[in-house]
Amino acid sequence: MINWPQDEVVDHKIEAADALLYYLCPIFANGQLDESEAAMLDPNDIRRRKHGNLARNGSARGQLQPDNCNGTYSSYCDESRQYTNITQILLSYGRTSLLEYMDTYWKDNGGNDEAFWEHEWGKHGTCYSTLEPSCYVNYTPQEEVVDFFQRTVDLFMHLDTYKFLADAGIVPSTTQNYTSAEILAALNKPRGVNATIECYKGQFDEVWYFFDVAGTIAQGAFVAQNPVGSISDCPATNVQYLPKNISSTPVANDTIPPPSFVGSGYVLVESASQRKDVGCLDSVGHFVSSVKNTSCAIFTGKALGNEISLASSKGACAIHDATLECAASVSTPTSFSVVTGNLAHGNSTRFYSDDIASGTSSATVFTSKHSKVLGLTWEALSAEGFTAR
Repeated sequence: MINWPQDEVVDHKIEAADALLYYLCPIFANGQLDESEAAMLDPNDIRRRKHGNLARNGSARGQLQPDNCNGTYSSYCDESRQYTNITQILLSYGRTSLLEYMDTYWKDNGGNDEAFWEHEWGKHGTCYSTLEPSCYVNYTPQEEVVDFFQRTVDLFMHLDTYKFLADAGIVPSTTQNYTSAEILAALNKPRGVNATIECYKGQFDEVWYFFDVAGTIAQGAFVAQNPVGSISDCPATNVQYLPKNISSTPVANDTIPPPSFVGSGYVLVESASQRKDVGCLDSVGHFVSSVKNTSCAIFTGKALGNEISLASSKGACAIHDATLECAASVSTPTSFSVVTGNLAHGNSTRFYSDDIASGTSSATVFTSKHSKVLGLTWEALSAEGFTAR
């Protein structure tokens, strides 16, 4: 992850050329800037639903986002700049080498790199005040998009997680396990500050790096910082760091889940601002707050080429008048796509509601803009009926 200061940067020297621009265009994200490297495991594992595919030596280019220092972040901050032609924008500015690097290392698990890049820009890139057109001198259209992707790649290229670990004797293995303390120390040594590590079922699979920025996103200095909050959700000992394409030894009732939104499963609702699951869909397609209780419906997803359809016990699901509904009266189910593990309509992973459901209340889910931004993800059920995450 990477960290951003709130209304102004203090205790950092800012170059004179950046000072006036920064004074006019402060960074309004409330704290830190986060850069993640994900998918240390199998690049085909859909459990890495929110990030891209494997990159160099076992890490992946995931995302660059502002962090509010309380576990939340702003998202989708400018509807007028939700660009859907990232490749063409980069080519128009002659950034062929940048695009080639992204084609190699900034991958989408579902194979739709362009949609993934559009998602990252629209969700995170639009939320930096210093990337707003008004903060540029002699602005030309979409140059802020180029700055976002160039700076993200530049940061990634200097965060060689594999090397940081290998230098400490921590290498992928099917027989050697490590402690969280060993991994954290290895990541701390080259930077002098902590990173955050995350695991899935004891398997090390994600790193977040944190920074403060002095100046603008495009030209400012990124200063490595300690994360706010927990630095690990991994077990203290016996952490697996597996080679690429190698899965852990299966255990009873531990099956590899099917592709996202195919088969039987729950549709989980994620709050874009809270960055966590806050509920699920019920059988009529409404957002309810309780996860995996009697209000959460089991959906059936069917593959339709590169798209999927959904149905609940109430009937097929469709978007009608910008509203999600599942009912017996639905004669033509909507064909959805899946982008980075998120349900999408027209390549947009954004759904909306008027409220965050709580208690026994429910909320209608919309595809048109409403006050709350939601994401819909999949939690599959295995053949035995156990939840596979």
